Amino acid sequence: MENAAAIELRDARKHFGPIRAVDGVDLRVERGEVFGLIGHNGAGKSTLFKMMLGLIAATGGDIRVAGAPVQGHAARAARRQIGYLPENLVLYDNLSGLETLHFFARLKKAPLDGAAALLARVGLEAAADRPVRGYSKGMRQRLGFAQALLGAPRVLFLDEPTNGLDPAAIRDFYGMLEGLRARGVTILITSHILAELQQRVDRLAIMVEGRIQALGSVPALRAQIDLPLVFTLHAEAGVAEDLRVPLAGLQGAQCEASVDGASLTLRCPRAHKMAALSIVMALGRRVRDLDIREPTLEDLFFGIGR
Repeated sequence: MENAAAIELRDARKHFGPIRAVDGVDLRVERGEVFGLIGHNGAGKSTLFKMMLGLIAATGGDIRVAGAPVQGHAARAARRQIGYLPENLVLYDNLSGLETLHFFARLKKAPLDGAAALLARVGLEAAADRPVRGYSKGMRQRLGFAQALLGAPRVLFLDEPTNGLDPAAIRDFYGMLEGLRARGVTILITSHILAELQQRVDRLAIMVEGRIQALGSVPALRAQIDLPLVFTLHAEAGVAEDLRVPLAGLQGAQCEASVDGASLTLRCPRAHKMAALSIVMALGRRVRDLDIREPTLEDLFFGIGR
């Protein structure tokens, strides 16, 4: 179906005895979307990830990936449209990089003739014939990404994909993801490095105790969780102290101001952003610089538990 989501969950549940690891998750990820899934250890995200891959059966609910249920007769065909990079990929050290891709391609019934091009794509062309035992951690991670791309999958599941990569390799990795997204590939990614995800996902879900507690784009989550903005002002001598008086009118709006020499830091709810700016801008050139910091994804993540 043309309007079918790439990933769709309805009341997905997984119970281990009395433990509700996943407790009624509804989720829809559209085709061509880059979607982040984050949560504390034990929040249920790894269990949910494995449920979407069909690696563990759900206790209840409905899970569909690439338009097909992840369990049952239709699952096998659907899995050929899925690529998966696990957090800890196990490789055979005696095989070369090219032999490794041929091995995974046979398991997936994917063409073998594209393996060399995939190695070149992830920067392993020169190491194609070297045994994997001689690969660095970053090279193993790139090889794992290459195997996830076998068979031109429509949906990619990536678990901590930049683990072991240096900054240049991380930049190249996300560049490849952008190219895949442009071709309509759906990407679901988990990572503990929240700063990486902030500018690179269309939407994300924050899991807490088996449930999705927040869902949306980073700007939407900022509005939903409503953490304060942080204003930092640098001004002429005495101005920062003088600002205490006009800012007193905002104190009832839960604004907090602190002065350190010629600098003033103001924490203020988003709803009072323009009022605070009006007070500051009225000082004109007496204010030398102004920085406004939006809550980061890390702030939002920890703000869920307030």
